Amino acid sequence: METAMKATRLSNFVGGVWRASEAREVLPVPNPATEEVLAEVPLSTGNDVDAAVSAAVQAFAGWSEVPVVERARLLFRFRELLVRDLHSLARTLTQENGKTLKEAEAEIWRGIEVVEFAAGMPHLIKGEITPQVSRGIDMELVRMPVGVVAGITPFNFPVMVPLWMLPLALGAGNTFVLKPSERTPLSATRLAELLTEAGFPEGVFNLVHGGKEVVSRLLEHPDVHAVSFVGSQPVAETVYRTAAARGKRVQALAGAKNHHIVLQDAHLAKSVQNVASSAFGCAGQRCMAGSVVVVEEAVADRFLASLGKAADEICVGNGLEEGIEQGPLIRSEHREKVLNKIEEGVKEGAVLFRDGRDEQAKQEKGYFLGPTILDRVRPEMAVVREELFAPVLSVIRVKDLTEALEVVNRSRFGNAAVLYTESGESARRFREEVQAGMLGINVGVPVPSAFFPFSGWKQSFYGDLHANGRDAIEFYTKKKMVTSRWFGSEEESPKAGR
Repeated sequence: METAMKATRLSNFVGGVWRASEAREVLPVPNPATEEVLAEVPLSTGNDVDAAVSAAVQAFAGWSEVPVVERARLLFRFRELLVRDLHSLARTLTQENGKTLKEAEAEIWRGIEVVEFAAGMPHLIKGEITPQVSRGIDMELVRMPVGVVAGITPFNFPVMVPLWMLPLALGAGNTFVLKPSERTPLSATRLAELLTEAGFPEGVFNLVHGGKEVVSRLLEHPDVHAVSFVGSQPVAETVYRTAAARGKRVQALAGAKNHHIVLQDAHLAKSVQNVASSAFGCAGQRCMAGSVVVVEEAVADRFLASLGKAADEICVGNGLEEGIEQGPLIRSEHREKVLNKIEEGVKEGAVLFRDGRDEQAKQEKGYFLGPTILDRVRPEMAVVREELFAPVLSVIRVKDLTEALEVVNRSRFGNAAVLYTESGESARRFREEVQAGMLGINVGVPVPSAFFPFSGWKQSFYGDLHANGRDAIEFYTKKKMVTSRWFGSEEESPKAGR
């Protein structure tokens, strides 16, 4: 099967065919580990968006009438193709994103879990009925698709995040326009090919590459009825305000600054292992990364010594190579921004316990930063307040759980929080008092399964209905309430008694 990715310049996928964008401007797509240019991605125009939305509108009437069981069968087929091409898709993902092959395959499996959940759509969109709410009157709730849905996805999970959206939206009878990150467009291109091979009709799924102009047009387009977004906090807030002001449904998953609390009764070795994996896995470029660890002073020195050894053992390099445990950052400009933040933290009084900045010198090319640990950080410092999206861990020392919870709850983000302890009492208090939507107790990356919502709080989420789980079914469907009464023959009708 010939793929669109063989072309130097990527195309959009509109109405079931690959179309060249009107764009005059293109961006290179480098492998962040080698700097080799993999492709060029067009910065598509508003006209390109209009064509994709028009195709989605035209396809909606027919697709929404396809029996839900048939839509589910297509999702089953799509799932099998993802499994079939798992290794080749993971390789593409690693080349454009930089994460290791192991991390890439784990990401794809997470996406497959959502496809499996969405394949249960015949059950998930069942309505409700209450007969005889009054004499001879029945009341029924029916779920209907929303219409055209736009998905705007980030670079850090270029397969999983689109799969948070596509299967559920399509399974519920909507049509879709995807705007993937211009930094990682190759995985999305491959998803379009697999959806076509699975048998999804023309126009049901559309793909438009680009940047801000594409996003703006999708948010403003009158024929886009819902927007699902994952990205940074400032952009998420803009997406939410812009789209919601135009009457669209919006779920905007934003940034994070996840805190891990380590109490003195925690299992030290396992806590260190979990913190290191959470902080430095995927090069810290994930919204579930543990980027701040809050440690009870009584155990802080021992914990930090063990954590430093664990960080020293992490092998950094090209994610395609055997034995590599951490890849590069996505771009050189992002690396420079992170380096400046590290330096700013040191100037504010943080102690550079482990310096990962010299990792770049060990590599021939690429945008590398090794595991970096800042000790004796204070909550008001920028390295704690801001999302760095990098393998940089800030350590805050506290006297007890009470102070630890105060530190965590000061954050403007509330995506995830983790507690390491062997005390059920402490765990229960943590569950009740911490202000975050996804909690881990001795679990470093507490990502919910597909059948539960991805439920960030505070400035980590904008909207009412989260991604995945029952929230997603609510988001991708709208309700009709039917109140019905059936009269009998003329003789039995009310007129007959007059």
